[in-house]
Order: sequence, then C-alpha cells, then structure tokens
Amino acid sequence: MDVLDILLQASFWAATLRIATPLIFGTLGELICERAGVLNLGIEGIMTIGAMSGWLFVYLGVDLWTGILLAAMIGAAFGLLHGILTVPLGLSQHVTGIGITLLASSLAYFTYRVLLPDVATPPRIEPFQPWAPDWLLAVPFLGPVAGQQTALTWLALVLVPLLTWVLYRTPLGLALRTCGENPVAAEAQGLDVYAIRIGAIMAGSALMAVGGAFLTLSAFNAFFFEMVSGRGWICIALVVFASWIPWKALLGALLFGAFDAFQVRLQQMMGGAVPYQLFLMLPYVMSILALVVMARRAAYPQALMRAYVKGQR
Repeated sequence: MDVLDILLQASFWAATLRIATPLIFGTLGELICERAGVLNLGIEGIMTIGAMSGWLFVYLGVDLWTGILLAAMIGAAFGLLHGILTVPLGLSQHVTGIGITLLASSLAYFTYRVLLPDVATPPRIEPFQPWAPDWLLAVPFLGPVAGQQTALTWLALVLVPLLTWVLYRTPLGLALRTCGENPVAAEAQGLDVYAIRIGAIMAGSALMAVGGAFLTLSAFNAFFFEMVSGRGWICIALVVFASWIPWKALLGALLFGAFDAFQVRLQQMMGGAVPYQLFLMLPYVMSILALVVMARRAAYPQALMRAYVKGQR
C-alpha cells in the first residue's frame, strides 16, 4: 500500500470526517465567541465536561439526544460564568479562560471518581449508530463514507451553512459581528453589548460541550481521562486558520482530520521502522504550518480581547 492507495480508500475519508466532527463543533463555538469579541480559552475544559456529562446522563438512563442537550446546557452554564467574569467585570480573558478549563476539567474528573469510585474499567453505553439517507448510500464511494457517520456528524455539517447564514444574513449576526468589531457603534445603535457578548459565549460554549459529548456518545462509548487530548486548543488555532469564517473552519477541521487519519495508516504501513511518536506529531506539525500560512492574511475582529465598559467612548 502506498500513499495514493490510502487517499483513495473510502475508510480513510470516513475516518477523516469522524475525527473532524468534534473539531467542527468546537471551532464553530469558539468562532461565535471570538466574533463577539471574547476569546474563550475555556474550550478544553468545556469539551471535557461535555464529554463526561453527556456520557454520565446516558449511563444514568436518559436517551442519547437528551444527553446531548444536557451536555450543551452544562457547557452554556460555564459559558455564562466565563461571560460574567470577562464582559461586565472586565477580567482578563486569558486568565479566566484557563481558569474555566482547569475548573471544568477538574470537576469532570472529580464527579466521575465520586460517582464511580470502585470502577476500574469505564462503563459502556450504547452510542449513536451510523445513519445516512438511502439516496446517499447508493452513491459510489460517497455511500461507504456516509454510511459510517452518525447523526451528530450530519448536525455538525448542517451547522456550518446555518451559522454562515445567521452571521451574514440576519440582524442578530450583524449585531454580534458589530460587538466584535466596534462595540461603541453597537451601543450607539441601542444594542446591549454585554447581553450579546454573554449570549454568544453561552451559545459557543454549548457547541463546545456538544463537541466533547460526541467523543463519548458517538466516536466511543465510554468516558476516560484525557480523552479530549488537546482538541480544544486545536479548535482555537483553527479559528485563526479560518479567518473567523465558518466554511473555512469546516475546511480546517477536515484538514486536521485528514492528517490524523493519514498518520494512523502511515504507522501501519511503516510498521516499527519509525518511532510512532513521529507519526503522532504529524497532524500537529502540518496544522502549525497551515496556520502560519493562513494567519498572515487573517483579518481578526478589531475588538477581540478588548474589555468594553458601557458608555465608554
């Protein structure tokens, strides 16, 4: 098997889409926050507690979609905390975000240990099953790729054009972008900058938590420590790579997913001839190179990371 054979396999592209799904949720969530002018470094922790809480609720007896909804609500609650600390109180977005990550991650691990103190192997649940429209399954090559995806992957893909429409075709999107570019102008138009920013952080954090819940309710069927494994930080980089544009965020997530799926197959092809750590580095190195190329031309929101005081001119 050579590199071309890998790229022509339907299983490779199915894995790419599956790996990219939590990144799509997380990147879109971070993009919403930053479009409103707030950097959310709490994403790693929010994805972790989203993964744990979604799995835990399903393990305790709720259905899968209710587990997703509850995980999103917990993510939104952490977004509310982040928003209160950074928007009206004007605390450092960097320090607050890191604090949220530490708090959410620690709370997730603590809750798991308290509720399951004597468990050596993580309990299993019945996750989302692959689903795709019949007409798509009949399409050559695309059918096998689509047939391995769950409903959450389709939801992530639908969110990309939906968010694009909201941001660029609705008054709400215009208000959100104005708060991230020029909050003084937004307030002059009678908009409540604080409410819009906090609402954006809550909505973005809810999507981040859903991205985490995908890992336990779709990609896997259990929760284990460190399963988010830096995906939150990758999402922050992907927002810059995407220049804060949703469809580019989708492209960046798919690109990282392809790098990750490729390195797994490359390990198998090379056997033990090369240390596996080099292969694990590959998707991150390639993502950094892509980020360096794209970031030079990125037009970031002008009020990003700038605290705003009502009435300030």
